[in-house]
Amino acid sequence: MKKPVLVPALLLAASLTACGGSDAAAGDDDQPVVRVEVKDMRFSPAEITVQEGQTVEWVFDDGGMPHDVVGDDLPGLESELLTSGTYTYTFTEAGEFGYHCTPHPDMTGTVTVEG
Repeated sequence: MKKPVLVPALLLAASLTACGGSDAAAGDDDQPVVRVEVKDMRFSPAEITVQEGQTVEWVFDDGGMPHDVVGDDLPGLESELLTSGTYTYTFTEAGEFGYHCTPHPDMTGTVTVEG
């Protein structure tokens, strides 16, 4: 026979986990996060379009090879060198923003932000 006191504890843990996940998956105004894979020595997709206030998440998964995301002309768009994990940035103004990987200058991308 199962102890009924475990059920409320499990439900509470599941609801707290669900709340944390939904906040991490949405940018401002509940806009979905746009994901860019950092894999196979490239950003994929290399060109994306988002709305003002939307968040971009770069997912690093290139077999342990270190990469970063550094804005060409956008102060603040700058991750650490990462071999795994994610980096996020919320774009708050319209424009076209180029970025690159410092150790691999041929790795470039562009984020177009619509107002």
